Amino acid sequence: MVLFLLFIVFPVVELYVIIRVGSSIGFLNTLGLIVLVAVLGSWLVKREGIRVWTKFNRSVLEGRVPTREIVDGVLIMMAGALLLAPGFVTDVFALLVLFPPTRLVFRRMLMRRAESGMTIMGGFGASQHPPQSRNGRLGDVIDTDGTEPHGEL
Repeated sequence: MVLFLLFIVFPVVELYVIIRVGSSIGFLNTLGLIVLVAVLGSWLVKREGIRVWTKFNRSVLEGRVPTREIVDGVLIMMAGALLLAPGFVTDVFALLVLFPPTRLVFRRMLMRRAESGMTIMGGFGASQHPPQSRNGRLGDVIDTDGTEPHGEL
């Protein structure tokens, strides 16, 4: 269903909006607007990408896991890809993802979805049950101390 929306419905909606805008303001103005938004968007992608990269490096130097910065980087890359596609619907969505206040909303949605997905998987698969050993007992752990062999192998 998602692929149907992505590859059939969404391009039709995008073409419809382009045609409607083109009939309202003219072909050349529509083309100019698409190019202007692409240029402005690419500048914003570069600017926001540099900001997120700086925050990422700062987090790493401070010894923190840069989770927010990684998600922001993914969102900015997604916005850049959307700006490559000609059209107004994708451009509006991409610009919303690029602006930090609205990107915060998308980041929260994405992180919530990722956390719920991790909860469902639970690290042991979809069943939420830890793996069992051959004898049916749970989680046998053998703790050993080992040494490297010396000489020929």
